[in-house]
Amino acid sequence: MASLIDCPHCGPRPKEEFGVKGAVLPRPGPEAGAAAWMDYVYLRENPRGSYREYWHHAGGCRRWLVVTRDTATHAVSAVADAAGERP
Repeated sequence: MASLIDCPHCGPRPKEEFGVKGAVLPRPGPEAGAAAWMDYVYLRENPRGSYREYWHHAGGCRRWLVVTRDTATHAVSAVADAAGERP
């Protein structure tokens, strides 16, 4: 059986309709130097367990979502519209 993502706008949809776009991380402030921006853009932790990511529902409503999933099992525990989320 295919994995389903419960889109808040479209309901349960196959994960193939979505694209993973990256981790939900706090953005450096305007006064941050080049090193802080380099870390923000290129460096990522590789945690085991719950992780929040931006996903794009390209094959459906075309909305940006924040998906919380377990990196070890890939089980999705929460899905929310990204418009209401702040890192």
